[in-house]
Amino acid sequence: MSAPVRNATLPGDPPGGRPAVAVWSIGVAVYFVAVIFRTSLGVAGLDAADRFHVNASALSTFSILQLLVYAGMQIPVGLLVDRLGTKKVLSIGAVLFTAGQLGFAFSPSYGTALASRALLGCGDAMTFISVLRLGTRWFPARRGPMVAQLAGLVGMAGNLVSTLVLARLLHGIGWTPAFAGSALAGAVVLVLTLLFLKDHPEGQEPEPSAHQGAAYVRRQIAAAWREPGTRLGLWVHFTTQFPAMVFLLLWGLPFLVEAQGLSRATAGELLTLVVLSNMVIGLVYGQIVARHHAARLPLALGTVGATALLWAVTLAYPGDHAPMWLLLVLCTVLGACGPASMIGFDFARPANPPERQGTASGITNMGGFIASMTTLFAIGVLLDATGDDYTVAFSAVFVLQALGISQILRLRGRAARRERERLVASRVETVHVPA
Repeated sequence: MSAPVRNATLPGDPPGGRPAVAVWSIGVAVYFVAVIFRTSLGVAGLDAADRFHVNASALSTFSILQLLVYAGMQIPVGLLVDRLGTKKVLSIGAVLFTAGQLGFAFSPSYGTALASRALLGCGDAMTFISVLRLGTRWFPARRGPMVAQLAGLVGMAGNLVSTLVLARLLHGIGWTPAFAGSALAGAVVLVLTLLFLKDHPEGQEPEPSAHQGAAYVRRQIAAAWREPGTRLGLWVHFTTQFPAMVFLLLWGLPFLVEAQGLSRATAGELLTLVVLSNMVIGLVYGQIVARHHAARLPLALGTVGATALLWAVTLAYPGDHAPMWLLLVLCTVLGACGPASMIGFDFARPANPPERQGTASGITNMGGFIASMTTLFAIGVLLDATGDDYTVAFSAVFVLQALGISQILRLRGRAARRERERLVASRVETVHVPA
């Protein structure tokens, strides 16, 4: 006679615990530094325009190129993580984004600065997918949503460092010392990765993989893309992430200073509010999704709706400037965009087996960065075309939100059915032990 084992750890499920936390902490430290470097332009946008003598469209090209490289690298990075493991990919990423930050510090011209941001984007692209893979290798599957949200929270802490620390260094000691000094953090996390990071716990080695050629790459990408959960994850990420990303990465400070008449100090405090809100909401969303899987889509769509509403009210507010209370609410709601985008991975993760997690995560992670890149470009072009009319320029947000929502609604039914089928299959295979 036998009975099903309930609430047991699945065969091969990582044990978690303190060793997992220690190793995972090194990975997220690399991601933390990468986000500091990625978002450093957000507090230096106006300074960069003066330093390189460029207009709004040219200024937006910095972030667009960086995000273009980042988005374009996501599938290759996912494949590399599945093939080479986390440690090697994170190490390469740390070398590249540190070199990019150093290059940006010493760039004498707009062209060399662009090349440096592209190099930085290439290294940055290797971090988050690696950290997600590290989480799946070291923590039980039931911890997945919370671990992913915590990784996102650490990334926002990096954004906070850019907003509070790097901004003060920039205006205190100047461009080159601030950016070159920050690059030291990249060297530190590279050393930690090389010395202490491990791809997986002892006894949890993945199965040896077959010959890795072009056919393998095509199979990995095609298999991940065929899953409705992967595509739904991409569109959730696409629709939720970009409003806050665009605001923090480049256009938030100019909007608050030039369109809303705030001082740089006050604008910086509002950018900080976005980051703090993100960190708090991330913890809440992580707990909700971990306990109530059905809450994923309502949380994502609710965040999109709230963001659209607050942007519409802010941009349409009569008078020269929106009141401070409205800007405070807007920045608080923008803080939910990052946590909501992490829900996209909670659709892709259960749709793909462990050996395809990196590839599926890379596809999902492309979504928000493609949307951000598109919106950054559109805002820059519209600002130049309309004489810095931020109301018209920021209306581009609504177009991409409408596109994303239409795709989410189209895919949600198929993804839910496929997930139910997988759940039924896993229950049929429940492990039995003697009673």
